[in-house]
Amino acid sequence: MRNWWNLMKSSWHRSFGLLWMIIIALQWLSFTEPIWLQQTSTAVLITLAAVAVIEILLPISILYRIMIEAAAVLYIVYRTIQYYGLYIPYPAAPLDERLTDALSQMTPYLWFALGGWAIMLSASLLVTTKSRILLFIGMNIAAFAALDSFTPSVLWQEVAWTVFAGLGWLVSNHLKSFQLRYPRGWKYLIDYPLKISVNIAVIFALVILTGVNAPSVKPTLTDPYTAWREWNGSGAPQTNRADNTETESSGTGSSGTASGYSLNDANLGGGFSFDYSPVMSVTSSSRIYMRGETRNIYSGTGWSDNLRNKQGSLEPAEAGKALENDYTPSTPTQELQYTVRMLSNNRYPVLFGAYSISRIDSINGETEAGGLSWRSRDGELLINGADSAPYPKTYELTSELPVVPVQELSAKTFSDLYGGKNIPNPFLQLPNNFPERVRNLAREITAQAQTPYEKTMLLQQYLQQTFPYTNDPDLSLKKSRDFVEGFLFEIKEGYCDYYSTALVTMARSLNIPARWVKGYAPGEQAQLPDSLALRQGEAVNNNYTITNADAHSWAEVYFGDYGWIPVEATPGFDTPLLTQSESDPQPEASEAPNEVTQDEEQTAGEGSEESGLSVGTWVVAAAAAIAAGWAAFLLWQRRSDLRYLLQRIRSGRPLSSAEKIVAETERWVAFMRRKGFSRDKHETLRESVSRWKGERPGASESLSALLGWFEKAKYSPEVIEDKDWQAVYTEALRLRKSVKLTK
Repeated sequence: MRNWWNLMKSSWHRSFGLLWMIIIALQWLSFTEPIWLQQTSTAVLITLAAVAVIEILLPISILYRIMIEAAAVLYIVYRTIQYYGLYIPYPAAPLDERLTDALSQMTPYLWFALGGWAIMLSASLLVTTKSRILLFIGMNIAAFAALDSFTPSVLWQEVAWTVFAGLGWLVSNHLKSFQLRYPRGWKYLIDYPLKISVNIAVIFALVILTGVNAPSVKPTLTDPYTAWREWNGSGAPQTNRADNTETESSGTGSSGTASGYSLNDANLGGGFSFDYSPVMSVTSSSRIYMRGETRNIYSGTGWSDNLRNKQGSLEPAEAGKALENDYTPSTPTQELQYTVRMLSNNRYPVLFGAYSISRIDSINGETEAGGLSWRSRDGELLINGADSAPYPKTYELTSELPVVPVQELSAKTFSDLYGGKNIPNPFLQLPNNFPERVRNLAREITAQAQTPYEKTMLLQQYLQQTFPYTNDPDLSLKKSRDFVEGFLFEIKEGYCDYYSTALVTMARSLNIPARWVKGYAPGEQAQLPDSLALRQGEAVNNNYTITNADAHSWAEVYFGDYGWIPVEATPGFDTPLLTQSESDPQPEASEAPNEVTQDEEQTAGEGSEESGLSVGTWVVAAAAAIAAGWAAFLLWQRRSDLRYLLQRIRSGRPLSSAEKIVAETERWVAFMRRKGFSRDKHETLRESVSRWKGERPGASESLSALLGWFEKAKYSPEVIEDKDWQAVYTEALRLRKSVKLTK
């Protein structure tokens, strides 16, 4: 046992090296998580952990370790496929058949586990010097940086953890070298492990805090991934999300179309492929849906109205002036300012913004905005001559976000909300041949509700929980001519256009005004602001990257004096709605099916982040606590200097050495009194010291010396030098130790 412990102590640096490698491996597993099967990720993770434990706890011959690790890998993969139900052994079968069957099921996962084991073992044997550690860490950072630049993945957090592991690895290697080169110095260091650990923790904390609080610098060049996509002509697809026409499409799908903002919504339906080319970057303190256009006229196959035949007055829109809304809610709103930076060369007929836009702050950095029109009825900010006019590269807007009093609204009846109001026909329009069974289904779903809001929520709940999401619905099941009827009763699966159109039309069938809206979901939030949000809880602007895959449609329902309220019917999406009721929170983004891709995953991820602090945030918080503790410790160590500094500020001149001795005397006298040594008001210091020496003989030498220095500084004409003050300070420290040790 003693030999094993000695081997463990002699190989401590290798154990720490394995720990840093595990941290780096976890970052690669984080990157591959959406790519690999869950079974693969589990098998590789447990394999790496088991190999690290064996390498640390069994410092034996490498040949024996490899044999044990190989057996462990086989067992881990076998148990993994059993756990996930991929292999169920049959005890009655012959042993050779069971082995063959098990190996055939293990094979694809076994190769991944063996690969991870081989990489980790090779790295632990080869990466043993400072130069090799730097090379290994540099290769990992370069790989993450390339993937971050050339793919839609955001890998800032993975890079940060890799840098952290690299620093730890270099520290471990430095301490190992110090142990080998200076064994006597190493013996002295290990007698003070806390001191070493604190110094290392402080250095790490300062590095982390410096990186987190460094100013954000926008790139002057387009990142390689975006540049490559645009050079290939795939960075600016002007396509429908699922328009079954093949004009202006990019990518391939079941209908040859790719995701993006649709320009023609007359024929909804069909399948599409996701296009992850970036469209815009939004800098905002809140997640927002980027609203584009609204549609009101449902034809049975889609939305037939467009900008040319839409009703509602158009007024010139100027920067800095308020934009009036025909349906401004009487309830409170929250002002939000945000910046939009376009990342593609697409042209759109509108400027995208959160509902409802209340002011244009700037266009391309200029406070004068020309060529824009405002449709107050629909809340649309239109570009005049959109076919030829250049689309702004950047613009800043201010919106008034509705704050919904859910409990109050839930109690409002039809007459409360719509009585005496002239509701425009387009908001209740349905075609004459609108299917009766859709109307009946809407009435059946909402039979238990009495108010418009409750009925709308039941429709939303039904659509989200009944029909699975897919970007490639099976159109062969569709028999009905009506788009909504085919979705609800025949296809029974779909994407945002299906859910939003169904909610709008079913709400209208219940005499609840509604309209169809299209734009973009919030997109993917950059990782860095998660750490910056620690700053005393103030609003922090986050960057959201929106791609063509985030193109989306949803419903807006009109509730009288409460205005238009967005309602999200698509599973996996969650409208960032502000409410006054904490007892009726908006539903979290539900777990989307496997077919739901990046945009739903982002929504669910953001919801989980909001419910608790991320790992990165805890790391930054720990670093801040360590740095604050270190600063407090330094201040405590230099408290005498601070005391003299304050006295110098008060007197307006530096303290002399004699004055410092008098001040230090006051400190050690106060210390003695705190330790129970009394002193009467009428006593001189010499009388008190004489009595204290009798009470504590072990401190008499220090007390006599300090008394002599005090009387010399206070009453003697001799010049007191700085070395005398230093001697008093040292003797006072000896007195404190003596009093604490002796009783």
